[in-house]
Formats: sequence, structure tokens, C-alpha cells
Amino acid sequence: MPVLPQIAAYASELTDIRRDFHENPEIGFEEVRTSGIVAELLRKWGVDEVHTGIGKTGVVGIVKGKREGSRSVGLRADMDALPMDELTNLPYASKNPGAFHGCGHDSHTTMLLGAARYLAETRDFAGRVVLIFQPAEEGLGGARAMLEEGLFEKFPCDEIYGMHNNPLAPPETFGVKPGPAMAGATFFDITINGVGSHGAMPHHARDPIVIATALVQNLQTVISRNVPATEPAVLSVTQVHSGSAYNVVPDKAVISGTIRYFSDDVRDLIHHRVEKLCAGLAQSYEVEIVPDLRPIFDVLMNDADLAEAYREAAGDIVGAEKATVTEELVTGSEDFADMLKVVPGAYCTLGHKGDVPVHNPGFLLDDDMLPVGASIMARIAEKRLSL
Repeated sequence: MPVLPQIAAYASELTDIRRDFHENPEIGFEEVRTSGIVAELLRKWGVDEVHTGIGKTGVVGIVKGKREGSRSVGLRADMDALPMDELTNLPYASKNPGAFHGCGHDSHTTMLLGAARYLAETRDFAGRVVLIFQPAEEGLGGARAMLEEGLFEKFPCDEIYGMHNNPLAPPETFGVKPGPAMAGATFFDITINGVGSHGAMPHHARDPIVIATALVQNLQTVISRNVPATEPAVLSVTQVHSGSAYNVVPDKAVISGTIRYFSDDVRDLIHHRVEKLCAGLAQSYEVEIVPDLRPIFDVLMNDADLAEAYREAAGDIVGAEKATVTEELVTGSEDFADMLKVVPGAYCTLGHKGDVPVHNPGFLLDDDMLPVGASIMARIAEKRLSL
């Protein structure tokens, strides 16, 4: 079965919708225009229930099948853009400075809209489909915000599915990994409160820059000497902030970065070692060092049986040879993991033409993927609600 014919018939409309979202990006918890359009289209297409304001700017739609059934399948897409500028020179490039759909969430939203329209028109299933349009995936806790407002208490799901575009995979190739698939993530800020002085008299100082450089070097040993070699993990210092003048030793420095891991035990080990290193250097240099470690993303865990069901459904659309199970761990993170801790499900990738990775100012998305992704999402809902 190729792209579903009904979806193929309005593929050009999906392209127009996606490009409109692309031209008018909104960052996390500011997706007012985007969520308004989503809700308007769901109502226009006859979705049975449309609920707005879930997790600030989230939207939930309900489509009921034409056959009786007690089961519910959730389909989720994220809506937010990245806080960065676009450098693509597209005719529909971002009109909002400092906001860019550089991760392709505009396509995720559009593909779920395409699936929603099809499901509302055909209703060839028993039970109901829960359409979840989530805000603020990019590190701001949008999934948790929806969960805290009772997402699955108000809209129960037996299982749930999500999808992400992949410009570095061949077009129309589907990949899903059972079990741990994407890393959990901690963001950290470490503040060094030293003593400042004149730059010509550093003996009066407890120089936070010297301490910061020592700490950055010591942090690199956590992965290489504390985490077992069989456990993949990453610790990256991505920011160092200190100082304001050529002739002043500052009194404070801040180190920031991210930690990635695939188990809670490894996360706890890394956190413990970072805190110990901070405490040890604070004692050695006679300063105060304050680590602030914030787990932002959980490890994304795909249910093995549902990952296989997802692969089979995708095979109906792209062909079995293009729908594969992968063993590759992804050190990027995705807050769909929070939903998967509450409801079993699976998260996949779908390849499209392109060679620029996501989160790059020159990222381009291939609109040919829109009817493919929409068809896969519709197909998994139909198949799972025909049991």
C-alpha cells in the first residue's frame, strides 16, 4: 500500500500548511498562532472534540471510529520552533527574527494534521484516536506541562505514537529502535564564586577563571574514568561566562553544558561525580562552587511489541524493505519520553531528501515526506484499532 489515496489527494494543501507554519515560527509556549490554526483546521475537518490550552498552548483532538470500541490510540506531534535565526533564503523563510523551524516540527504538526483529516473522513476503526499537538518540546518541558494538566486522565490512551523527520536518512525510510532509543538529558550550570582583584595583582584574588578551566578539564574524566565503557554517555561543557575587563580578575564564573545517558543509574553516577568534583575543587581553592544539575529529558523507551507494530504499519506505506528496526542509539533527546513513561508506545524517524542536519541554520525540509508521514500515522491508528 503506497501513500493513502485520500491523503495523496490533498498533499499540496499539506505543503501550503507546512510552509505557512515555517514562515511564522513560534518558540515554546508561545505557539498561539500555530495552535489556533491547528484547532481551526481540526474543527473544519470534523474532528469530534477539540480542546485547547492543554499545557498552555497544547491542543488535543478526538476522532471517534464508526465502529464501537473501548480502546484509544494516541498520535503526537510537537509544534515549537527553535530560538535561532534561519539562513536558507527560502521564499517562505521565517519572518520572525530569532525563531526558526530548524528541527522540522512544522512538518510533524502538518503530518498529524494530515492524518487527522483522513481519520475524520474515513473513521474506519473501532474506538477513538487522540490527536496530541504538544508545545515546547525543545527543552522547555511541554510534555510535562501537558501531563501535569492531566493529559492522560482527561484523554486516556492505551498506546501512543510519535515521529521525527530525519534529513540524513534515505527518503521514505522508516526506522524504530525497541527499548532505549534516545538519551536522557541533564542541563547544568555551575557557578564559581571566587574573589576578584586588579588584573595586575592576582595574588589578592581567588581567580574563578583559573578554577573554571581546572573544573572543565576534570569534568572530562567523569565519562572516561567513572562511567563503564559499556555504557554510552556524553558530558559537554558548552558555555563559559566570566569577566568584563582586560585588567580585572572577576569574582564569578559560570560553566554550563549538557549530560546525556541511557539509564537512570548512569545519570545518578554522573551527577554524583560532578557534585564531588565541585566540592573538591571548592575546598582546594577555598571558594564556593554551586552546581545546578537539572534533568530535562528522560530516556526515551520504546515498547518492543508496539515498535514492531509501528514498523509493520509503516511497511504498508513505504514497503517492508524500507521499514526497519534499528539498533542505533541516538544521543539527542526528545520529551516524548515523558509521555512514554505513562503510556506505552513507540517513536520513529522518517527519512527525507536533504543533507543538512537539524538544528542547523541552513536546515531544509522536503515536503514530499508530508503525505508519507501522515499516511503512516493514520495507518498505525487504523491497524491498532482494528484488533
